[in-house]
Amino acid sequence: MKNEAKSANTMTCQACGVDCQRFGKHRNGLRRFRCPQCKKTYTEPHTRTLDVMYIPEEKAVLATRLLLEGNSIRSTERITNLDRNTIMRMLVLAGNRCLELMDSRMRDLHCQHIQSDEIWTFVGKKQRQVRKDDSEELGDAWVFVAIDAETKLIPAFTVGKRSAATTNAFVGDLAHRLANRVQLTTDGFRFYIDAVEKHFGADVDFGQIVKLYGDYGQHDTAARYSPSPIVEVISKVRQGNPDPEHMSTSHVERQNLTMRMAIRRFTRLTNAFSKKLGNLKAACALHFAYYNFCRVHQTLRVTPAMEAGLTDHVWTIAELLRAA
Repeated sequence: MKNEAKSANTMTCQACGVDCQRFGKHRNGLRRFRCPQCKKTYTEPHTRTLDVMYIPEEKAVLATRLLLEGNSIRSTERITNLDRNTIMRMLVLAGNRCLELMDSRMRDLHCQHIQSDEIWTFVGKKQRQVRKDDSEELGDAWVFVAIDAETKLIPAFTVGKRSAATTNAFVGDLAHRLANRVQLTTDGFRFYIDAVEKHFGADVDFGQIVKLYGDYGQHDTAARYSPSPIVEVISKVRQGNPDPEHMSTSHVERQNLTMRMAIRRFTRLTNAFSKKLGNLKAACALHFAYYNFCRVHQTLRVTPAMEAGLTDHVWTIAELLRAA
């Protein structure tokens, strides 16, 4: 027992080969040792959070959970006592890892009915405030999202401008993740037509839901905060033979609400917006990875990843961060 205690409280200097002596603690509570000959210092063996960060895993999990539940960066800073720059660095690291996780796991998916939509946000400033010499990343940003109506799985998403290039990248990414013919329903955005034809060819049943909106009265105060009323909904068959009963975008529009509620930077009429495009992409990646693998869906009673057969259990946030 004494030998075990001695070995647990000492380290061997890599340069001199002699036993080091205790030399206080690191700022995160880890024990430090110093060689009595060469004076080099060492930290006891440990695993860094996300491989590079010194913060304890339990604090990283708490901060991640707060961000995933809609807290702002500064609110998370006050609760966890972590510096806001540390929280942002952790968010970007975790988000980039979640991008890799989603890219590797979302392959050969057997989905049947895919719905797609775009949700608006902005980076730095709103589009009307953007000047000619500003970065191309500033201004309006759109998140293209696809959801499987049966499993509620998010197989693909893309962040960018609401343009033909972003639509083409999104549809191409979605097509490469599917293993069978699907029925795809989108809104009436015109760039979907060419993108679906390019990446799916004839191997898809494609329809669009076109919504026509009316206008509020010119002096109606509700017009400032409420969406325009829907006058008519038109279902258009673009390709193949889609089932009219499954031509809908209701599930993906409900996912848009989930994003508005769970990602603070998507909340309207607040100052919680993204300052950098990379931060927005990281926040979205973290949200979708958590939604797919960790969050139990209220209707399914399991996570979307479990329903889709990608995993056999509910992941914890700590497990998500380790896997990412």
